[in-house]
Amino acid sequence: MVGEMRKNRVLIAGLFHETHTFLSEPTPAEEFRFLAGEELLAARGDASPLGGVLEFAERQGWQVLPGVWGMALPGGMVADQVWESFWLALRECIATQSTEGIDAIYLVLHGAMVCESHTDVEGDLLGRLRAMAGLEQVPIYGVLDLHANVSPAMILRSDCFVAYRENPHSDAREAAVRSAAMLNDRLRGGPRLTQRLRQVRIVWPPTGTGSASDPMLSLLRRARELEAEHPSIACVNILPGFAFADTPDTGLALTVVGTAAATDLEQVLDELENLAWRLAPLGVPRDLPLDETLRDWQSAQPEGLTVVAEPSDNIGGGAPGDGTGLLRGLLRHGIQGAAVCLYDPVAVERTAGVAPGEQIELSLGGRGSRLDAGPLEVTCELVDRRDGLFELQDKQSHLASVSGDRFDMGQCAIVRHRGVTILLTSQRTPPMDLGQWIHVGLRPESFRLIGVKAAVAHRRAYDPIAAHHLTVATPGPCSSDLTQFPYQHLRRPSFPLDPISTTD
Repeated sequence: MVGEMRKNRVLIAGLFHETHTFLSEPTPAEEFRFLAGEELLAARGDASPLGGVLEFAERQGWQVLPGVWGMALPGGMVADQVWESFWLALRECIATQSTEGIDAIYLVLHGAMVCESHTDVEGDLLGRLRAMAGLEQVPIYGVLDLHANVSPAMILRSDCFVAYRENPHSDAREAAVRSAAMLNDRLRGGPRLTQRLRQVRIVWPPTGTGSASDPMLSLLRRARELEAEHPSIACVNILPGFAFADTPDTGLALTVVGTAAATDLEQVLDELENLAWRLAPLGVPRDLPLDETLRDWQSAQPEGLTVVAEPSDNIGGGAPGDGTGLLRGLLRHGIQGAAVCLYDPVAVERTAGVAPGEQIELSLGGRGSRLDAGPLEVTCELVDRRDGLFELQDKQSHLASVSGDRFDMGQCAIVRHRGVTILLTSQRTPPMDLGQWIHVGLRPESFRLIGVKAAVAHRRAYDPIAAHHLTVATPGPCSSDLTQFPYQHLRRPSFPLDPISTTD
């Protein structure tokens, strides 16, 4: 219509994978879920970062150009074919939109994806976008997971990334909307922002990166203070990175975004880096010995629910989620009233046709990691079989940042062996939302002890109902002891792998 203001045309796309490069098994292509066109637009309003951005775009009157969004749960190396297939699909989407122009690009990324030929997939994505005709100068904004391994290429080839500020990631959607609002300011004539990056030679395991304790607590608090003190600074990001990705960019990254002079931005980064080094030892926790911990717990007989985390089998870090270490410990110590969840589609299939109350012999778990003792042979009672599609109890939970409103565990079976209830799932399910128990008819607060395969991400869900919390060492590929991993590409020296004085 003549005289009608043209809407801002914004391409929205994304790629979300946290790659554990030390795993022997790659992430299969079939584990990736891709959304494009109307399927991508259908995420509008859900609990995910993508859903938040699409909802914001609608409110602001953007003309959304749907690109491609792809994601898979954390896992091993990603095949080049997956990355190239994504890029070809995205390029085709861009080609069909480019006749009327693209005013901006918004990307929903994780930031720690690695494939066979590229240790910096996100940097490569941005480079390919910038190389396309007409996209050389368009604003590129986006959101990153707090565990992104941020590269210089990611910063140089974009205008503004905003990272989550909470771990567990209760603010993933909020961070995405905050970045979208900054893009909206730019589209309405606001100033162009400058990004600066400081890579710090500190690599903390996931167990050392919770936002409720140091080092992250103090770093995040100071970041918020700096934003308040400097009106010309739009955003300060603290990204501890993902330690299980062996890349030159793995580790702590500090970024600052704003209109301030480069020297002022560098001073902010100087202060934060100095603070990070003073706090560095606090990000290297020690997981408790399993048998000693369970023995002491059994002797103390504490009241209320105890949550026992085994970060070495952290599904949210890429581990298989079928480790038997904690379950074997519970059985060794004769602990009653406990519950654990194992990813084991083979065992779930074996329960087909078995009636509730019947006894069945199963080989449980132990197939996903060579570090585990192997399948555990048990005779157990089948309690029930259930479908696994559940509604998240907490739409701000860590799980919502990757799945939106719902998550599908696949077909499930609940079995009981020697006083331990075992939830068996057909899909790996990060223990970040209590809905996984409630959906199958189990009340988590009714148990004396629940074992979770996580590092930090479970705490938002479990802390409100748990009286006690323990973190134990079990065999698995996500150990908090980073000296176990054969890094080849990591910048060296890096703390705590090398003898660096954190007080100098």
